[in-house]
Amino acid sequence: MKPNNLQALSAALIRMVRPLVRILLRNGVSYGTFSDLTKWMFVDVAKQEFGIKGRKQSISRVAVITGLSRKEVKRLLELPEPRKRADEETYNRAARVIAGWRRDRDFHDRQGKPSVLDIKGPGASFADLVKRFSGDLPVRAVLDELLRVRAVELIGDDRVRLLTRLYLPRDNEIMKYHILGTDVGYLIATIDHNMQAGNGAPFFQRKVSYNNLPDEALPKFRKLSEESAQALLEKLDSWLSKNDRDTNPAVEGTGRNVAGTAIYYFEEIFEE
Repeated sequence: MKPNNLQALSAALIRMVRPLVRILLRNGVSYGTFSDLTKWMFVDVAKQEFGIKGRKQSISRVAVITGLSRKEVKRLLELPEPRKRADEETYNRAARVIAGWRRDRDFHDRQGKPSVLDIKGPGASFADLVKRFSGDLPVRAVLDELLRVRAVELIGDDRVRLLTRLYLPRDNEIMKYHILGTDVGYLIATIDHNMQAGNGAPFFQRKVSYNNLPDEALPKFRKLSEESAQALLEKLDSWLSKNDRDTNPAVEGTGRNVAGTAIYYFEEIFEE
C-alpha cells in the first residue's frame, strides 16, 4: 500500500474504532478479548473471500495474507463462530410485527389507524398479526417482548393496543449489541462496495452536516431529522413489504437478498 493511502486509512480506522473501544471499555471487554475476536475475523475473511479461484484456500496462504502463524491460523479455524443468531431473529420478527400492525389494513380501525386487537379469537387478532408477520414465533413470546419494551399495552386481560411506531429494545443490552453489529456492519459494507472499482453501480451513501451550529439549533434539528426520516422509512417499508416473499407470498423471482435503507443522526462538540 502507498504510504499516503496507509496514512489515510490509519486515520479513518482510528476515527471508526474509537467509539467502538469506548463501548468495549465501558462493558469491561479487555484488549485481549478484542484482539482474539479480531484475529478470528481476519482469518475468517481471508479464508472465505481472499482465496484463489478454483483452488482450496490453504492454512499457509491464510497465514501469509493475515501475518499470523500457521499454528495460530489452525487454532482459530477450529474455534466456533462467535455469533448469536437467536437475538437477531427475535429483533427482526418483533420489528416486523409492529410494522405490519401499522401498515396492514386488516389490522386497522375505520379511521385507518392500528386497531386495539383481541389477543386471540375470530377476526383480526394479535395472534393473526404475529402469524402473518412473525412466522412460527410463539404469540406469547412476541407479546411479552413488546410489553417489555413498552411498545404495546394490555387492555384488560385479553386486548392489546399499539403504543409506538417502531421496535426499540430499550433495556435489552444483548439486542442493542445486535443493532450495533448489523447497522455498523451494513454501513461499512456499503462504503467498501463504493470504494471498489468495477463493483457495479454505487450504493446510495450521503450525509448532510454543518460544523458551526449553536446549541439552541440542535433540539430543532433533532426533531426535524426524526420526523423526516421516520416518514421516509415508513414509505420505504411499505414498498419493501409488498416485494418481500415472507410478507407477500405471491411475489415471484429468483435468489434471496437483503436490502434496505438506514438513517442515523449524529452530533458532537466541534474540535478545531
